[in-house]
Amino acid sequence: MAFRGHVHRFLRTQLGHCRTQSRAQSVAVLGAPFSRGQKRGGVEHGPKVIREAGLIERLSGLDYSVHDFGDLSFQHLEKDEPYMDVKFPRSVGAANKMLSGAASRAVGAGHTLVMLGGDHSLAIGSVSGHAQQCPDLCLIWVDAHADINTPMTSPSGNLHGQPVSFMLKELTDKIPAIPGFSWMKPFLSSRDLVYIGLRDVDPGERNILKDLGIQYFTMRDIDRMGIQRVMEMTFDHLMARKQRPIHLSFDIDAFDPSLAPATGTPVNGGLTYREGMYITEEIHNTGLLSAMDLVEVNPVLGANREAVEATASLAVNVIASSLGQTREGAHVSIDEIPSAKDDTEQLRL
Repeated sequence: MAFRGHVHRFLRTQLGHCRTQSRAQSVAVLGAPFSRGQKRGGVEHGPKVIREAGLIERLSGLDYSVHDFGDLSFQHLEKDEPYMDVKFPRSVGAANKMLSGAASRAVGAGHTLVMLGGDHSLAIGSVSGHAQQCPDLCLIWVDAHADINTPMTSPSGNLHGQPVSFMLKELTDKIPAIPGFSWMKPFLSSRDLVYIGLRDVDPGERNILKDLGIQYFTMRDIDRMGIQRVMEMTFDHLMARKQRPIHLSFDIDAFDPSLAPATGTPVNGGLTYREGMYITEEIHNTGLLSAMDLVEVNPVLGANREAVEATASLAVNVIASSLGQTREGAHVSIDEIPSAKDDTEQLRL
């Protein structure tokens, strides 16, 4: 029987500790102001502008107990020469080690984790920390890019284009011993990963996707099948064997640049607002979201204040929708509709 995210409600009491946090209505917000995974400055300000766009207030309005743990403080390394062609390996490795520990503690404490980036290299720490508590997690990667280059296939050497390759067990022998990553051990199987929104894939990444049989949906697939079918196939693939916690890693550049202009690597032809909200609504409706990343908001790259505010506001909507905000609005429940007869009797009095 196909898994249907929009009707499925899984009883978390049967699933154990690491899946209880979403239903517990407790959210941990953790900022990771880090930019060394790529070359453009400014993405380290992402957590600040997302908070300023009203994130905490929005989540509190959804009746969550919100714990804002502030931003991690990353050590600045004066000397961090490239290893092979990989840029800032020690800085990226140390930042992700710190984030991994913080993510593990947040999930272990029973919260749904919301990690605010920063660039997408941070997913190494976020997902690996989550996996320490939930080793059977699955990963939904919403992005214009596959971010699965290895150090040998990467055209740029920027680690924000390589995080998935560090996670996958099947690529263990393709990842050299890079300084700063001795703590990192692959933990994810290729069958536990689905991409949504791809439209800028490097040649080496394409070979990896094909060789490992990774499930992915390009923007052409979304155009052809529609986002509803894409989400049904995503859940069928990930939950066919068993239901397990979901880690959503959402790069704001998955959206079309007309919606999210303040980001470092925009690619035309991205998700519409409606498609992005449908993805996150369906993930929420599974009842299995355990942690998420929202990355690559770069206020320095916005052409003006309106562009920055639009991108940050969109990021807030992505997070809130993932956690239960609906497009029909939030409504206070009432027991019954008041009768017109009651009003008439009140007037007579």
